[in-house]
Formats: sequence, C-alpha cells, structure tokens
Amino acid sequence: MDRAVARERALDAAEELFYGRGVQSVGMDDVRGASGVSLKRLYQLFPAKEQLVEAYLERRDARWRGRLAEYVERHGEPEERILAVFDWLGEWFGEPDFRGCAWINAYGELGATSARVAAQVRAHKRAFREYLDSLVGAAGLPAALGGQLFLLAEGAMVTAGVTRSAGSAAEAREAARLLLRAG
Repeated sequence: MDRAVARERALDAAEELFYGRGVQSVGMDDVRGASGVSLKRLYQLFPAKEQLVEAYLERRDARWRGRLAEYVERHGEPEERILAVFDWLGEWFGEPDFRGCAWINAYGELGATSARVAAQVRAHKRAFREYLDSLVGAAGLPAALGGQLFLLAEGAMVTAGVTRSAGSAAEAREAARLLLRAG
C-alpha cells in the first residue's frame, strides 16, 4: 500500500479509536490492528504517537469547520447564519457516536504535557472564534458579541459531551437569539 493510502487508513483508525475511547487508552498497536497498516509503516508515517494525535486533530479540524460552514451558508440572512451555528451543533450533538468535542477531550488528556496537541487545540478554537467573529461582522453587530457566542457554543459542547444530550444546543441557541436581539 502506498504512503498516502497508509496515512489515510492510519488516520481513519486513529480518529475512530481516539475519539471513541480517548487518546491515552489507545496504543499504536491498536491503531495498527484497526488500520491494517504495519507497525513499521505506522512509525515511518508518525514517529511518535503525539504526531499521530496532532495529525488526527488537524484533519478533523478541517472537516469539522467545513461541515459547519457548509451548513451555515445554506441560511440567507446574517442573523440566521449565526443561529444556524447552534442548530448545527444540535445536529452534531445528536449523532450516535458523539462523544464531546475532540479538541476539548484531547486537551483534557494531553494539553498539560504535549505542546503539539495544545497548539492544535488552540488553533482549532481560535479558528472557530474567528469564524463566529466573521458572522457577527457580516451581520453588522457589535464585535464583542463574537466572544459571547463563542462561550455559549463552547459551553454547549462541554455540556453535551458530559450529559450526552443535545439539549444544550437549543438552550445556547435561545441565549444567542436573546443576545442578537439585545445587540
């Protein structure tokens, strides 16, 4: 199997395992078994588990933010787009394999010991915040609203991950709606 195929198979397996079971409970041998990529090839691609975790988070980030933006873009009015973020979160929280925010989970496990993982988490959260800021700007609303919406969304993610309930998205959406009205 060529390098690109092996890398994708390893990342697919790592994502399923890391997200489903947690990073620290999964070894490279688990990834080998789930991916069909030999341990030798796996270590050629990712010389350390930390690099595999970093690549998993980076790839997931691109897909996550792309799905969010695609969903939001289907809504016409700027304020509807802001509220659509919370609708999308509700759909995500309701997925059968939802296990919380991958970046918050990874940070909780490795943020204090892995600068690479912490950097990936911070980059993802910064990009999400900037996206919300751009939606607020397009709506002509006060810039401070972006940070407030970010905190609502992040709180909803943590709550949904802990409670395994999608209800926090609707509650955060209602709070966002009130903020938009006040703004």
